[in-house]
Amino acid sequence: MSFDTPLTLRGPLRQPRQMLADQEYGGHASIHDDAMAEKLGFRAGPIEGPTHFSLFPPLLAKIWGQAWFERGCISAHYQNMVVEGEEVRAYAEVPAEGATSTRVWAEKADGTPVLEASASLTPNAAPTLLETRMAALRPPEKLLILEDLAVGMTGAAEERVRMDPDQHMGALYPFSLNQKLSAITETSPWYSDGAASPWGRAIIPLEMISVLAEYSSHQAKFPVKGPAVGLFADQEIRLIDGPLFVGEDYVIRREIAALAESKRTESYWVRTRIFDASGTRQVAEMLLNHASLKASYAGYAEAG
Repeated sequence: MSFDTPLTLRGPLRQPRQMLADQEYGGHASIHDDAMAEKLGFRAGPIEGPTHFSLFPPLLAKIWGQAWFERGCISAHYQNMVVEGEEVRAYAEVPAEGATSTRVWAEKADGTPVLEASASLTPNAAPTLLETRMAALRPPEKLLILEDLAVGMTGAAEERVRMDPDQHMGALYPFSLNQKLSAITETSPWYSDGAASPWGRAIIPLEMISVLAEYSSHQAKFPVKGPAVGLFADQEIRLIDGPLFVGEDYVIRREIAALAESKRTESYWVRTRIFDASGTRQVAEMLLNHASLKASYAGYAEAG
């Protein structure tokens, strides 16, 4: 007997940890600092968005197995901030047999939406959530913080990065992989024990691919005016020839993919391509919408 009843996988409630309270960029505290967040009208420093990505691999591995870690893509729009102590749960619609795309989302314990996303295996003919959102963007009427950026602008340097287990990931990410693994919501021996991994090496967790991709972002030298406080509004991580490995060298190239504006923010979308150490084989990609809060930029109202 067969049914066409839609089914949904549901993960357990988890309490993600705040690990960016000491984050610095541009010489100032970030929105993850409680005092800075409260100054901008938020009740406390939010947990970084990609922290919630760790909730999804158990569900998506159930759907697609090992292929998820090699060719998985999560494409998310962040909806509401989460502070430490709040509980979050991940959901995934079970796709039809053979399908390579599905809808996933995360909610707080009281049902407040945290993020909406598409999950898929690459290559996938259907557009991801962020491909759809970016295609619908209207050109900004006027930019101040981002007026010196242009779509198609590339980073100033080819960046070389790696992530070792005890490597401190810098002012943007003031912790190591091992410190993250001690607090991650969903752990796996694959993240630390190469002998347990199907690939014979420890793999970088999905949320830490974001850290790897942003770790050296200052080298791009995109001419963003500041100081201004920013946040992640949309984010897509796509594995092309994965997984990514702990202790492996990678090459990063960046490009401005889109510019946008809202009542409260100016946004620049960066496409970050991750290559193997030779720089010839692309292994992953991240699309990230950096939203700068207009209210955090001195003199913005007067300049407007």
